[in-house]
This record gives sequence, C-alpha cells and structure tokens, in this order.
Amino acid sequence: MVSGTLVGLHQFPDTNVTTPFTERRTGLDHVAFGVADRSELERWERRLDQLGVDHGAIKDAGYGSGLSFRDPDGLPLEFFAPPA
Repeated sequence: MVSGTLVGLHQFPDTNVTTPFTERRTGLDHVAFGVADRSELERWERRLDQLGVDHGAIKDAGYGSGLSFRDPDGLPLEFFAPPA
C-alpha cells in the first residue's frame, strides 16, 4: 500500500497465451504511471525516443496530460501528469 493505493496483479495458469492482447477483450485496459507534472512527462517522451519506443503524442485534457505507449507484449501503458 502506497499513499492509500493498492494495486494487485494476478496471473492465471489457464490463460490462452497464443491470443495477442487487445484492450477490447474483458480484462486490463491499461496501466498508468503517475508523474509530477507535464515537464516530467516531456522528459519521459524524450527518454522513450532515446530508447526507440514508439509512443503517441502528449495529450492534454482538463483532468491531466498523458503519454501513451505499449510494452513489448503490446500491453498499453501511459505516463500521466495531473493538471497544472
């Protein structure tokens, strides 16, 4: 437990691992990692570029800003900054 937040991850042995991941299937949609502010989000964008990781553009909304990318298995991930 960190700051009142608890995250549990479960893996099931009978999962069909031959079927590629899709967020449209019931289950995980994405995982977001919080960052302090938009400037830290911009640093992550540069770091992903350095690592050759494909990603979307930073998207700003009233509730915060996000930078989306995928892990090597195709799972959607995001860095998220609260609104300024």
